[in-house]
Amino acid sequence: MSATPQLSPELTRALHEGLAIPAHPLALNAERRLDEKYQRALTRYYVDSGAGGVAVGVHSTQFEIRLPEIGLFETVLRLASEEVDRRKPDRPFLKVAGICGPTEQAEAEAHIAAGLGYHAGLLSMGGLKGWSEEKLLKRTEAVAKIIPVFGFYLQPSVGGTVLSYDFWRRFADIPGVIAIKMAPFNRYQTIDVVRAVCSSDRCSEIALYTGNDDNIVNDLLTAYRFNINGTPVEKRIVGGLLGHWAVWTRKAVELLEEIKRVRDNEALDRRWLTRNIEITDCNAAFFDPAHHFEGCIPGIHEVLRRQGLLPGRWCLNPSEELSEGQMEEISRVYRDYPHLNDDAFVAAHLSEWLSE
Repeated sequence: MSATPQLSPELTRALHEGLAIPAHPLALNAERRLDEKYQRALTRYYVDSGAGGVAVGVHSTQFEIRLPEIGLFETVLRLASEEVDRRKPDRPFLKVAGICGPTEQAEAEAHIAAGLGYHAGLLSMGGLKGWSEEKLLKRTEAVAKIIPVFGFYLQPSVGGTVLSYDFWRRFADIPGVIAIKMAPFNRYQTIDVVRAVCSSDRCSEIALYTGNDDNIVNDLLTAYRFNINGTPVEKRIVGGLLGHWAVWTRKAVELLEEIKRVRDNEALDRRWLTRNIEITDCNAAFFDPAHHFEGCIPGIHEVLRRQGLLPGRWCLNPSEELSEGQMEEISRVYRDYPHLNDDAFVAAHLSEWLSE
């Protein structure tokens, strides 16, 4: 295997043009065991929605899938990969595997993902508090020798670590890094990453993706411009890899395509600012920032349950449930923003997705 595995030219072009990549949830039955029928149906939904990829084994899939007593990591990656291959999307489709843990664990997960046909690994820095930035960079280099790396800046409130500009500057220089998902939910830290990439000789080789579920539209519309050694360098966040896009995915795909058509327009319609707030309001209902994001996974599940894409909102951890008032908030945004849901699309295809 090459020391720095890379994407195909076709996938590379698609990645840099911008893809809508939903973070794949985990379908469980009332006994909190994997429900394969609904797990496969979710993947079919994402492919048929027009998504440009799917991320599996990430936070939305529940990190507990890695626990020895649960042991679902390889299974859920395999199911999603099989369904994507069976549906044969008529477009480039990026399969991204979540990778986490200390270096040895991350390398093992990268080997599993590569063996199952995944194109890239979303490398989380979460759960590694106390690790030096140097150690995190060495870990990244090790994983990049196995599978192309999709970097991930995870917000500290859900287990991430604040990382310096210098870290991201060195991170961008690692040959196997193909993209970075920025999800610090913080404008200052997002700018750190973009400026670091713009300062790297590999600037044009790295695609930037938003994971800032609280600022999706603005991230996708903004051109970042920095003076690098006397030369202006401009970079855009071209797509999104988002837990928010695990629901109402058809509308998310349409949103991204519309943004790609207008984002170079110097006179953008101010209604885009309103759209950003509408989507952020929906995200607040789904992700539960009012309670430190404790209900974020059940919130995603509740939307999918209402659509019939999940049999319930059960999580592997029985204590994970909707927070007080969250059910009412989800009902409110459904009522207030009917143009943002894709219920009609789901209803037209649900029986097919569940019966194959």
